Amino acid sequence: MKLPFTKMQGTGNDFVVLDFTARPFALTREQLRKIADRHRGVGCDQILVIEKPQSAGADFRYRIFNADGGEVEQCGNGARCFVKFVHGRGMTEKREISVETLGGLIRPRLEADGEVSVDMGRPVYSGVENLDIAEVAIVSMGNPHAVQFVPNVDSAPVTTEGSRLEHHSRFPQGVNAGYAQVLDRNHIKLRVWERGSGETLSCGTGACAAVVAGISQQRLESPVRVETRGGALTISWAGGDNAVIMKGPAETVFDGTLET
Repeated sequence: MKLPFTKMQGTGNDFVVLDFTARPFALTREQLRKIADRHRGVGCDQILVIEKPQSAGADFRYRIFNADGGEVEQCGNGARCFVKFVHGRGMTEKREISVETLGGLIRPRLEADGEVSVDMGRPVYSGVENLDIAEVAIVSMGNPHAVQFVPNVDSAPVTTEGSRLEHHSRFPQGVNAGYAQVLDRNHIKLRVWERGSGETLSCGTGACAAVVAGISQQRLESPVRVETRGGALTISWAGGDNAVIMKGPAETVFDGTLET
């Protein structure tokens, strides 16, 4: 079967986008792993699947699969690519769309400057916990995050400790491990070890989680510029029950066709 795809990236976080609005999604976990393989497939951090919505009032359904083929709840950088994709294909003319995800409904918006802002919903900050590995702030952005504030992200143990946190017994569904360095009250550097993908150049929900943790601990003030290895995002949160707003770029890299 021939399967059209689009390769996209948002601040270096790269995706393979598949349109399944006209047919049922039936790819296996092994097929997804092969697509994500950087040597034997297209190569990506995550695969984004677009489907018809299941609930009234939503414009699309958006599913996210990590490089290991496992489905996850949310992806902020992917959401921006999602918006650019459906606009570029003429699938909608709305500037703001309502999108179903496993993590809940999100409302990304294509802005006049070409960037995309995403209402990521209300975060859940559960405070700081001392694990046997490290002291982490627990934040849910529809998906789970364990955030640490470190003196220097360049020397942080992301590649050695990140996997241990991902698979820690405290997180039976796995966790994304974030390492944030505060530069000033409106600026941080961030690296994230993503469950099922390893360290990525950028993580949108990870940026949101780090800012929520920083504001909750009075380290930061909104808005916050989050500098990742793949580019910069702007995260705004007024605290409390308010939604987190993420803004940043997204672009198409190339189109192609897969044999599955």
